[in-house]
Amino acid sequence: MNTVESQPGNSPKFSVGASSPQIARRAFTLVELLVVIAIIAILASLLLPVLSRGKASAQTIDCIDHLRQLQLAFHMYAHDNDNTLVLNNFVYLVVMGSTNQPAVGEDKDSWCHSIAPLDPNPISSTNSLLYDYIRNPAIYHCPADTSTVTGQPGLLRNRSFNMSNSIQMDQADHFSKETEIRAPANLFVFIDTDAAEITDPTFGVVPSGDYFQNWWLDVPADRHNTRGCNLTFADGHVETWKWKAPKGHLVNTPTTGPDDTDDLRRLQNSIKGAGGN
Repeated sequence: MNTVESQPGNSPKFSVGASSPQIARRAFTLVELLVVIAIIAILASLLLPVLSRGKASAQTIDCIDHLRQLQLAFHMYAHDNDNTLVLNNFVYLVVMGSTNQPAVGEDKDSWCHSIAPLDPNPISSTNSLLYDYIRNPAIYHCPADTSTVTGQPGLLRNRSFNMSNSIQMDQADHFSKETEIRAPANLFVFIDTDAAEITDPTFGVVPSGDYFQNWWLDVPADRHNTRGCNLTFADGHVETWKWKAPKGHLVNTPTTGPDDTDDLRRLQNSIKGAGGN
């Protein structure tokens, strides 16, 4: 049996084995729990957009870095090949209005021999003339591009970027030597391309003044939470362009309005025959 000894002037002493005094505990009420949950939900709603913007900013930075490395490989290739620019001749299909032309150039070497929506294979030296200067297949892909290979929903596409048809392309007015480019800061080379419309690795732009001057041969991306895309220039720098009009419309179709036409004119000012080139 437990006993308690008491001495005058002292507090009681509990003998070994005595029961400890019980401390009263008060539980949360249902109303208090609901208030706490509501506060957490409010904080989450405030923080999630910030975190989302932070992720998008990080992806934009990574995309710019990938394009910068491609542009460096582009320059190194020309340096190693007597200033000859890398080939850009792999064209899957050309459709203008009601006129269908068969696929051309499919057996020719190119900076990248890939049909983005259909190709399950990673970029390598077997399908890219620039690969030996990079040796990282991830560089050909924009981190913000979540599109997958057709029929394989778990497999990201191997490429998000195209090269301007101003570069070493038989079907367009093109530069074949790097030394021919008079205003390299005004000539775009690689561009982040719309995931719904990307096929072959060539980005076609019809010159201003042409009969089809208001038609998109290919469509640029408008991701990165900016309604814009990243693109490189022949002098090596990379820019992020914000479009006036949303993209995502069909390739080989007219512009959707004045703002979309302004966006196309901006690109047309950065091809061979414009901007000092």
